[in-house]
Amino acid sequence: MSNFNVQNITRENIKIMKSYSSARDEYKDFTHNMIYLDANENPFSNGVNRYPDPQQKKLKDILSKQKKINENQILIGNGSDEVLDLLFRAFCEPNKDNVITLPPTYGMYGVLANINAIENKEVLLSIDFQPNVDEIIKKIDLFTKIIFLCSPNNPTGNSFDDESVLKLLKSFNGLIVIDEAYIDFSKNKSWIDEMNNYPNLVITQTLSKAYAMAGLRIGILYASAEIISILNKIKPPYNINNLSQETAEKKLEQNTLQFQINKIVNERQRLIKNLSTISFVKKVYPTDANFILIKVDDAEKRYNQLLNKGIVIRNRSNQALCENCLRITIGTKIENEQLINTLKLL
Repeated sequence: MSNFNVQNITRENIKIMKSYSSARDEYKDFTHNMIYLDANENPFSNGVNRYPDPQQKKLKDILSKQKKINENQILIGNGSDEVLDLLFRAFCEPNKDNVITLPPTYGMYGVLANINAIENKEVLLSIDFQPNVDEIIKKIDLFTKIIFLCSPNNPTGNSFDDESVLKLLKSFNGLIVIDEAYIDFSKNKSWIDEMNNYPNLVITQTLSKAYAMAGLRIGILYASAEIISILNKIKPPYNINNLSQETAEKKLEQNTLQFQINKIVNERQRLIKNLSTISFVKKVYPTDANFILIKVDDAEKRYNQLLNKGIVIRNRSNQALCENCLRITIGTKIENEQLINTLKLL
């Protein structure tokens, strides 16, 4: 939007602060064989005795090429939760500002709001799990800094329609954060392509889902260079360890992503078809993610029955609009077959 200025929503103490400068921030040329006596490290080499690159330059270079986006528009965090937390700390004044979330949705938005003493204004999704844009706009006030959109949404699995997202982008003077943790399983395009058109747009993604690297804890935030610069001021200096960086670099360059996604999407379709034949499954919701939300006759009963058979799923009945709903992650072909065979015997 043309009148958005990120400085208008940045906390005053963040504007004037001087960020911490680590030894590896000050000396950045690692192409020469130098004697490093600057960071108080143990000099005896064991593979992890040196501090990691605080800006993850090689990893950003790979992501930059894959996503066709400038490196200065990328922030890497210790899981998506860290980059989301940085947004609160940079742009939301404690005990004053508020954010808007759309239940049922990813629970960490509300948790982070509470941790940072920020009011969380909730606007329920519609009955078909789409944003109620008019109600969201009514909730916006002078102290609303961020609106969180999870698309594809967790736990419902569906994507939000483009029209709703665009209306919010054009009508809100704060940040629109689109959490795309599951975008790789969807036919819809990422909103990354629209970032240069909307300076208030922030995208978060992760290596935990489609990329099969949940154990590395790497979350990614894409935004304007100005937003990234502000977040870098408050980012912990060595937030991604060497082992995570090196492993992620190798796996990203192996280029096995699409093969695994195709396998998961094919299994998703097979699982949807089979779930529809189970007598106590009342509804199978449309999904663009690597999981399926289903409504059953008695979620607690069915959850415990599966647990007793050695199968762990999620009971999402405590979420708004999700009464008697179970969330099932797509497993391997063998795991999915075992699930279906077990359900048929319940």
